[in-house]
Amino acid sequence: MTREQLFEQILKKKSYLCVGLDTDPLKLPEHLLDTEDPVFEFNRQIVEATADLCVAYKPNIAFYEAQGPQGWVSLQKTLEVIPQEIFTIADAKRGDIGNTSELYARAFFQQMSFDSVTIAPYMGADSVKPFLTQEGKWVILLALTSNAGSQDFQMLRLHDGKEEYMFEQVLRTSADWGTAESMMYVVGATRADYVQRVRQIIPDHFLLVPGVGAQGGSLEEISRLGMNQQCGLLVNSTRAIIYASSGKDFAEKAREAALEVQREMEGLLKELVVG
Repeated sequence: MTREQLFEQILKKKSYLCVGLDTDPLKLPEHLLDTEDPVFEFNRQIVEATADLCVAYKPNIAFYEAQGPQGWVSLQKTLEVIPQEIFTIADAKRGDIGNTSELYARAFFQQMSFDSVTIAPYMGADSVKPFLTQEGKWVILLALTSNAGSQDFQMLRLHDGKEEYMFEQVLRTSADWGTAESMMYVVGATRADYVQRVRQIIPDHFLLVPGVGAQGGSLEEISRLGMNQQCGLLVNSTRAIIYASSGKDFAEKAREAALEVQREMEGLLKELVVG
């Protein structure tokens, strides 16, 4: 999927919502537990209920790896029911030496046909560039995350005379590895006070923004600070949508929660991009 195609979907659906499929077997509605594949059945109903309201789905790979071989089966089946026009993100946070990264890229892009994968930049260019050799595929690089531990490295001040944080150096350096047509960056919604600094360095790239909803980030704030002429945002919501109900109405309630977010996004798009 190209950046232009993604923007077309955003305009068509009046939404830049990404739904996280962090499906925990311990949180599934009881009535699904007797089905052949409860995780897949949950995901299938979530997708069917929300596909017209979102432009991306983001399974966190850990939730599937933790289930062993069956988890990978559930994940593959989930990918097969996601409509082709919807952007898919393997939230795997990989990052290893070059030959290993090549195999990770093959796994997620060729074997499983994800559109993108999240990558940790700590090991540098040779751990990231193998993911950029796949035509039409995207790297989503961790830049400024919402977790408390982000202070340990991302917010370190550089000691070379520059008034820069470490995350800014990551942005400047990695921007030369790919283009705005092949790279996105993770920027947490709870770090909205730094988004203007991010946009000064990478004005054109898409940002994948977790942290809205259950983590307390503001959709309006991150949208006003982070949008560009092609929207440039994929705002993720997981728990507030997929766990909106634990009963038989879970899919219906998930749709209601997604629709509420989509309607707010529609207003912001009209004001900040389309209008």
